[in-house]
Amino acid sequence: MTQPYTGTTLRPGEPGYDDARRVFNGLIDRRPERILRPTTDEEVAAAVLSAVDAGSLVSVYGGGHGVTGAAVVDGGVCIDLREMDRVEVDPDERLLRVGGGATWGKVDAATQQHGLAVTGGRMSTTGVAGLALGSGSGWLERHCGLTCDNLLEARVVTADGRVVTASKDENADLFWALRGGGGSFGIVTEFAFHLHEIGPTVLGGMLLYPGHLAREVITFWSEFVADAPDELGSGVALVTAPPADFVPEPARGKPAVGIIVCWSGSLDEGTRALEPLRAFGPPAVDLVGPMPYTEVQQLIDAGNPPGMHNYWSADFLTGLPGEAVDALVSHAQPAPSPLSQTIVIHLGGALARVGEEETAFGQRQAPFNVHYLTMWPPDHAEDQRNIDYTRALVAAMKPWASGNAYLNFIGDEGLTRVEAAFGREKFARLQAIKDRWDPENVFRHNQNIPPTRETGRQPVTPTPVAAT
Repeated sequence: MTQPYTGTTLRPGEPGYDDARRVFNGLIDRRPERILRPTTDEEVAAAVLSAVDAGSLVSVYGGGHGVTGAAVVDGGVCIDLREMDRVEVDPDERLLRVGGGATWGKVDAATQQHGLAVTGGRMSTTGVAGLALGSGSGWLERHCGLTCDNLLEARVVTADGRVVTASKDENADLFWALRGGGGSFGIVTEFAFHLHEIGPTVLGGMLLYPGHLAREVITFWSEFVADAPDELGSGVALVTAPPADFVPEPARGKPAVGIIVCWSGSLDEGTRALEPLRAFGPPAVDLVGPMPYTEVQQLIDAGNPPGMHNYWSADFLTGLPGEAVDALVSHAQPAPSPLSQTIVIHLGGALARVGEEETAFGQRQAPFNVHYLTMWPPDHAEDQRNIDYTRALVAAMKPWASGNAYLNFIGDEGLTRVEAAFGREKFARLQAIKDRWDPENVFRHNQNIPPTRETGRQPVTPTPVAAT
């Protein structure tokens, strides 16, 4: 029999409550009725059952970085995992065990002590759970695969208060769904990941060009990366040059185009491989050089401060022909806010060699992933202008979008968008798994996969999951 929840509880008006309910996106201002802070699987299970018994909506707080702010729920129960942030590294087995409340900064610091890593978020404050369950894009994805591709097993608290293990050999249907299907199926309290030999020193950094060269830079970059080795992770970003010492003073506050690189192989090979890229232009700023992998993982932290208002969207692109580059540049620059970024990430490599049906993640063959990351200071008077800018930019790029999307990059765009992210067949398979593990949709405060009864569709028989 599950014991009553006896862990820490925060309620409105109590010390620590307002700090605990804050999330990365300053547009989100939700007030849970209770914030529960468990420290064990048993306390998580008790927290789930107490919320279900009370008929309360449930949210799960891992890192709180998602733009939808799904970590907190108005008037409901927030199950806050941040006390469950244990990180254990077994360097001999190349095995990482990490709690559901950990962030990638803590993980990277621990794994790099052994020259090991797994694909993590591009900001050190990103939560492990949200990133991994949403599939997990990061600078190492072309070398090591997505975060979810490296998941070996997960310990999961289910909607009925059980604690189960999901792996290729145990509860394989749940394991398949967790690898890219999001947080709709249970609360993962511990992840086990395979680690790779990466670092501790990699070749990384940023090249920065004036905005008037954006078309030429993006075109050259897209051609350069087309045949790039797996060791090169990179993205090109339309930004506003920051008022930083490394930026020439006349360029500060002006539109700019940046290229971020992370070469995770031999430094000598990387220096030779990146030479044409670094010579193009040439860039006004070249900050590429040997650096700790942990530093690469924090390159964009300063430009993405918590508490700003955020409105995001994303698409996978089928290519970057000249017309697409023209549309991207003309609509993205200048942005209403100097904090906004439009980032195009090069895909392929290891992530594209995993079979489409091996995980729930729904798009592996697209060459590019574009993230429309609109951010502005916390002023509601500026909200609509920035939202309208994003929507117009997204619409302009739809002719080159595949229809799928990386869920961790999009906002609350509705069930149709979630279904499109996976495709109809995978979405139906996910619904069937949802029917088994959470038929009452307890875990719905997310990019939700609803049970079939909520969408009026006939349940389907899940395809048996083969061992991988």
